[in-house]
Amino acid sequence: MRCGIMGGTFDPIHFGHLFVAEEVRTRLNLDKIIFMPTGLPPHKNNSNITQSIHRYAMALIATGSNPYFEVSTIELDKKEISYTIDTVKELKKLRTGVKEFYFITGADALLQLSTWKNIGQLINECKFIAATRPGFEFKDMEKEIERLEKEYNTKIYEMSTTSLQISSTEIRDRVKKDCSIRYLLPEAVRNYIYKYGLYK
Repeated sequence: MRCGIMGGTFDPIHFGHLFVAEEVRTRLNLDKIIFMPTGLPPHKNNSNITQSIHRYAMALIATGSNPYFEVSTIELDKKEISYTIDTVKELKKLRTGVKEFYFITGADALLQLSTWKNIGQLINECKFIAATRPGFEFKDMEKEIERLEKEYNTKIYEMSTTSLQISSTEIRDRVKKDCSIRYLLPEAVRNYIYKYGLYK
């Protein structure tokens, strides 16, 4: 079995996340994509992140209709800052039937990979997929990928994916300004946001 891990705050999850996950799954013929909402991420200001119970619920709602998608609470259950290396190790203990894990990340995050905790160990625990948008400037990323591959004797996959140009930040801003968010995310997630008054 081969699984993809899609990390992120998912605040809120939207069609951009879902489409990239589905595209990676089908192109690499992965058996499952595990959405991993972050608990307390080390690279963000955690005071502005929506409560984990809401981000988890929205991720469940958004992924529920795809049998290849599931949502994990590994990072949400932690009280301390979540590091990817710890998450992947725990996931490997829980999913002994999985032979390969693929960590899906955006190109921007890939450029900061060297700052992640125990990156040398992490990069050998799972394969990385750098998902990029059409029109993305590959030059800097390719240099970094080449450096990481050489330093850690690994292979990092570049994958140009269809860009939906949707961001969670934009959705939060639009809700705050009473602008429509219809068609940017699943309708059930949109209803959830209004039901619980999120992002106001």
